[in-house]
Amino acid sequence: MSDDQTTHFGYQTVREDEKADRVRGVFTSVASRYDVMNDVMSGGVHRLWKDAMMDWLAPRRGQRLLDVAGGTGDVSFRFLKRAGEGHATVCDLTESMLVEGRKRAEAERLEDSLDWVVGDAMALPFPDNSFDVYTISFGIRNVTRPQKALDEAYRVLRPGGRLMVLEFSQIPNDLMQKAYDLYSFNVIPAMGQMIANDRDSYQYLVESIRRFPDQETFLGMLRQAGFGQAKYRNLTMGVACLHSGWKL
Repeated sequence: MSDDQTTHFGYQTVREDEKADRVRGVFTSVASRYDVMNDVMSGGVHRLWKDAMMDWLAPRRGQRLLDVAGGTGDVSFRFLKRAGEGHATVCDLTESMLVEGRKRAEAERLEDSLDWVVGDAMALPFPDNSFDVYTISFGIRNVTRPQKALDEAYRVLRPGGRLMVLEFSQIPNDLMQKAYDLYSFNVIPAMGQMIANDRDSYQYLVESIRRFPDQETFLGMLRQAGFGQAKYRNLTMGVACLHSGWKL
């Protein structure tokens, strides 16, 4: 098995053609408790990060959003409420996550402004130049080839369209990173076992964060995909990071 046929699944090395199924298995397992776990793991801070994403994005009336790895629709709901009027397409690899999202959309009376599509970030089932905004939140690290996902984002955005990526990242301070690692590896899998009855999935999620490129490396990947005015902002000292780029 040569290097170009393998990738990482957390700290494991797996065949590229196995990773998507494994990721789908993780999110199928945690779908019903996913939103609760996000609140518990981050102490609710993930909500502030998503609000910061919307502040920088500044949604405008009538825009069309593609929210990839959009899962239960958290980002899409925020986008639609900020835009006032618009449309969001939530695309996710895992159907059970979309099922949970549809329930939330009905409860919040947003179902008429949303589409739910099962799809792969590396081969999006949409024509070129289809969307004004592309978002992916805490999802791109689960993609087998993140660069291919960024290439696809560029393809489906209209000229003048905006990409925004929210993802866990690296804390520039070594001592604080070590403290964060201790919390992540010792507490989060245990929480996963207690709340979602699934330690292994949350062990993978913690490991996948450590395997993801740092802020500057990922910025270079945006530029490689063709995005202009590419920038990033650290959130909570770099625990998470927002990357932004434009299809100019």
